[in-house]
Amino acid sequence: MNGPRSRPGPLGLYLHLPFCRAKCPYCDFYSLAGRTDLVSAYLDALARQAHHMAELPWTGSRQVSTIFFGGGTPSILAPAELAGLLALCRRLFPVPAAGVETTVEVNPATVERRALDLLRRAGFNRVSIGVQSLDDRLLGRIGRVHTAADAVRTVRSARQAGFANLGLDLMYGLPGQDLATWRRTLEQALALVPDHLSLYELTLEEGTPFARRAAAGELLLPDEEEVLAMMALGRELAEGAGLHRYEISNYARPGHECRHNINYWQNGSYIGLGAGAVSCLSGRRLTAVADVEAFCRRLAAGEPVWSDEERLTPAARFRETVVMGLRMIRGVDLAGLEARFGMDARSHYGPTLERLLDQGLLAVRDGRLCLTGQGLPLANRVMAELV
Repeated sequence: MNGPRSRPGPLGLYLHLPFCRAKCPYCDFYSLAGRTDLVSAYLDALARQAHHMAELPWTGSRQVSTIFFGGGTPSILAPAELAGLLALCRRLFPVPAAGVETTVEVNPATVERRALDLLRRAGFNRVSIGVQSLDDRLLGRIGRVHTAADAVRTVRSARQAGFANLGLDLMYGLPGQDLATWRRTLEQALALVPDHLSLYELTLEEGTPFARRAAAGELLLPDEEEVLAMMALGRELAEGAGLHRYEISNYARPGHECRHNINYWQNGSYIGLGAGAVSCLSGRRLTAVADVEAFCRRLAAGEPVWSDEERLTPAARFRETVVMGLRMIRGVDLAGLEARFGMDARSHYGPTLERLLDQGLLAVRDGRLCLTGQGLPLANRVMAELV
């Protein structure tokens, strides 16, 4: 067996902007509601961290291929603040002059046409809009601060501002949602002709208000059969509108797949800036403290911001690459895995992999290990066996 080869690959750059108007009851991402008083200090701290990370030897040797501003709700910051951060990243990191996918997440009712114009001129070329639903009753139930009309207006404003790569996020399996309601949201969303569509099933994350309410029997959720029907309907309508499924929850027009997220799913390297953000390079994973005030204090004092540092063994990195790669509809290139890690999937997993293949949950097609149509709805179960 040949030894693993060096695989520099692309470098993703993520900036976490954890501020939002209100904390959604299902959200377990690190975010702060209503603390815009901390924004100025946080931006200063982000700039300090960016300078520090840009000076590390392993950042200067790789070109940045994607930049992603996520949150929280980045669009509650002033457009000039977001533009300034983007300009800073371009100065500090090896960012090519062209061809870099540069995404900003926005929520309806937090951004107007003029702000979108400014963001587009600043260099953002992809916008991801957190719509979640186009039913006002459901939006209220999940704690969103916008209406369906706000969402439609934001999409149209983004197009008028010149965004030719526009994605919508929608959720299904919501409390009180049924298949007919989900169909209406899908049809209305697809009528807006998005280039990318993310369809996420509601997950009850530990510690969230929704998880506590569900445990107390206070949250009426669709049953498993209806959730599976919602997933199938999402695929049917999205593909019927010309968006192909390239990942378990994501659909896109050809050429509009989210390259930043594909880098994650392929277990590539990335730099994360901000409180709670993660950086990963060749098995070394660094996680910043998930506390804006502590993050700012540490950077101001010249102290490390990491709350956790992990060095994965080659075997752990191999398994992680398999599990994340199976999220992609094309699956994982087995020869590429062996070239990258010097390990063979069939030998490593042995009877476990053979059983999943025999059960028809996984298949090998054109040298790639992938979930089958039968395995996709059971993806979490399959992946748990391969971790």
